[in-house]
Amino acid sequence: MKKLIILAVAALALAGLAGWFLKSHGRTTEPEALTLQGNVDIREVNLGFRVAGRIAEVVRDEGDAARAGEVIARLDPEPYRREAEEGRGQAASLRARLQLLEAGNRPQEIAQASALVREREVTAANAQRLFKRQEELLASKTVSVQEWDDAQARSREAEARLKSAREQLALLEAGFRAEEIAQARADLMRAEAALASAELRLADTVLMAPSDGVVITRAQEPGAIVQAGATVLTVSLTHPVWVRAYIAEPSLGRIHPGMKVQVYTDSRPDQPYFGQIGYISPRAEFTPKSVETPELRTSLVYRLRVVVANSDEGLRQGMPVTVKAEAEGVRNPKSEIRNPKSEGRGPKSEVRH
Repeated sequence: MKKLIILAVAALALAGLAGWFLKSHGRTTEPEALTLQGNVDIREVNLGFRVAGRIAEVVRDEGDAARAGEVIARLDPEPYRREAEEGRGQAASLRARLQLLEAGNRPQEIAQASALVREREVTAANAQRLFKRQEELLASKTVSVQEWDDAQARSREAEARLKSAREQLALLEAGFRAEEIAQARADLMRAEAALASAELRLADTVLMAPSDGVVITRAQEPGAIVQAGATVLTVSLTHPVWVRAYIAEPSLGRIHPGMKVQVYTDSRPDQPYFGQIGYISPRAEFTPKSVETPELRTSLVYRLRVVVANSDEGLRQGMPVTVKAEAEGVRNPKSEIRNPKSEGRGPKSEVRH
């Protein structure tokens, strides 16, 4: 009886040992999921006017949402409006002058010059006849030499006046010189450029949000005199939302641009955000002090950027998050990102043959 009990205990022990061996060595273990630590990186933009002036209105306050293209602040536009009006007047004056030069002289002016030519032709012909008569009389000693000289001078003077009238008529008929028209056209172009600059400065008195975001800082109030470029509002952009994480060199081969990942926060550990790796730095660096990893602080790591697809207000600037890589071949439709504005574009995670 005792032998049977001993044999049964030995059989059970062998069976347990065999089960442990098969469990430990009979099948391969699945690789552990890649887990990284990082922080939310939301872009902020300091908004200000491109021109100096007095602030007339600040439309948005801290915490207010700002949509792309919405007016969020205004300067007093009166000085720039008057500058634009002056520019429009100057451009209109030079445009009229150019049209005058291109059109040439008026028909009435040409007709008047033509009439003057005919008048002086008659005068010159009459002076010539008188001179010839005086010349005939001088041959017969009927007139004095002085009278002959006076007749000759009057004839020459009439010819000269006739020539002057003809040249004036030709000048009017030819119109203005090409160089004068080119100069007038250049003056008009300069005035129009000055007008465009004045109108641009007038438009710059209105500050608009460049993209969707939330106002986090209101630095100026109405009535303040600000210089060009001074920050009036700071806006935290809603999109894109990135996660800046670091990966150790031994694990670098387990990731690639376009790889799908899940982003977990402490406030909602059971509701991850979905994204993909959009950028991997080509340069190694030391682990930043603000990043906690199980590796040593002096270990070399590579910075990467994860573009979050379904971001919302739950992700805040600097928030620590945990990034877990999805298994290859698993595709989550929520993680599809269209046109991500990342620092680099890697190969797509799926290749269709």
